[in-house]
Amino acid sequence: MRFQDDILPRLGPWIRPFLKRYWLVSRGMTLGVRGAVFDGDGRVFLVRHTYVPGWHLPGGGVDLGETVRQALDKELREEGNIRLLGEPQLFAVYHNKRIYRRDHVVLFVARQWEQPEAPVPNAEIAEHGWFPVDALPAETSPATRRRLDEIAGVQPPAAIW
Repeated sequence: MRFQDDILPRLGPWIRPFLKRYWLVSRGMTLGVRGAVFDGDGRVFLVRHTYVPGWHLPGGGVDLGETVRQALDKELREEGNIRLLGEPQLFAVYHNKRIYRRDHVVLFVARQWEQPEAPVPNAEIAEHGWFPVDALPAETSPATRRRLDEIAGVQPPAAIW
């Protein structure tokens, strides 16, 4: 039994409240990135995590000493085996007060990339896939749906994630 693959996903819901308290004390603000990666057919890459329900845009936290672009590159590689070939478009910055009242998310749109091989599910990512924006999985998170509508110009970018 491997901790990362077998135990960590089961501990996720129990650990998150403690991590939030730690972040409150250790950080003045938290910052995350998300990437809306589109293929040539207009499909978007989504992931389903092992520790939170629903389908989401790939992304994660910006580590100490890391730029938002470095964090985006890291998260896309880790969650989708995606390597950016061109500069992603900075789309918007959101306040994510549902997670933490001092949390912000930077959203990028990427259309120039490569994916040498399909990613392999792991302790963090249960599933991944490319989906037409008008035929997303039923379990796609409401925030992900809103972000995709904003990118498509259906509604203006919101201030809150």
